[in-house]
Amino acid sequence: MHRRACAALALLVALFLAPVAALAAQAEEGAPRKVIIEDEGFALMHLMLLESRKINVVGITTVSGDVWANRATALALRGLELTDREDIPVAQGATFPLLNSEAATARWEGLYGKLVWKGAWMRDWVEPTVQSTPEYHGPFDPVELPGGNSHLQKSEEIAANFLIRMVHQYPGEITIVACGPLTNLALAQRLDPQFASLVGELVYMGGSFNPQQVLKDQSAAEFAREFENTPRREFNVAFDPEAASIVSRSPWRKLTVIPVDPSTATQRTPGLLARLEKAAPSKVAAFIAGLEPGFPLWDEIAAGYVLDPGIVTKADQLYVDYVTDFGPKYGATLSWHEHYQPGLGERKANVVLAIDPARLEDLMVTAMREGAQRQGN
Repeated sequence: MHRRACAALALLVALFLAPVAALAAQAEEGAPRKVIIEDEGFALMHLMLLESRKINVVGITTVSGDVWANRATALALRGLELTDREDIPVAQGATFPLLNSEAATARWEGLYGKLVWKGAWMRDWVEPTVQSTPEYHGPFDPVELPGGNSHLQKSEEIAANFLIRMVHQYPGEITIVACGPLTNLALAQRLDPQFASLVGELVYMGGSFNPQQVLKDQSAAEFAREFENTPRREFNVAFDPEAASIVSRSPWRKLTVIPVDPSTATQRTPGLLARLEKAAPSKVAAFIAGLEPGFPLWDEIAAGYVLDPGIVTKADQLYVDYVTDFGPKYGATLSWHEHYQPGLGERKANVVLAIDPARLEDLMVTAMREGAQRQGN
């Protein structure tokens, strides 16, 4: 009789606790992930994170890289207006790298060879290409975007201070998705040695290990060919190698590196853009329709990883750092397996080496559909 009573009591407790546990698990699983986007502009990567139900973007910080920081800020503000996310603050960050400069890069090219992409310092392509040549601007030129600037205003707070404040406000909860040079993150870490340890995860697009050409399309092949003779050099790191080295040695709770390696199997094709345009809210669809095809999905892989780590088909655990000596390998990626690292503060990272491109593209389309549902389109 006693055993029966105990069994009955245990059953009642289980029946009572099961829904509670299920609700708790549901709440935990359904809670959007807090993300700060750290980048130099506004493109598909931003849209994936802004439109997805899985993500709560709590801020955007900008940095010079593909364009100067002031232009990146203007693009981000207009992007938030486009997506009806005007509540999200945009904090402008570093205009210049810690040490590198346009003049130093020109000197490097004169000594060691031409670079395919130079971002804000880009004046022309080295060889004929299907991609258009970007407009050249100075770092403090007034920004007048085609179609007009946003009515939104940037935050009065600089990016490094914003990053520090947010991770103290939400310790361990924020994922930073960095798809440009790492200058702001390096500055934040130097200002506050606790900074990196308070970030839940840093996912950054940068570095290059051993990328191989996968696609045979002309435009995709052009970008892959860059790495045939310089397999360890990548733009985000090369723009500010000192910042990348500081970030590589900072005490992150979790560090994920998205190098260029998986990007050679991806491409922003007209077909993909058409799928995204069809799924997206009306204003976003118009933006997507104006995007130029032909580029790999560098930053979109980082966003895709945050949305679904299952896109990864090959990864490695490596200690990572970057060359800061001015010479032929300036900005090159360094990596070691356990026991082989120099022991100068390098941090072990989860390095994504290959992904499922079809799964990534499906994620992008799903995010656009969720944005359309949110906006009632």
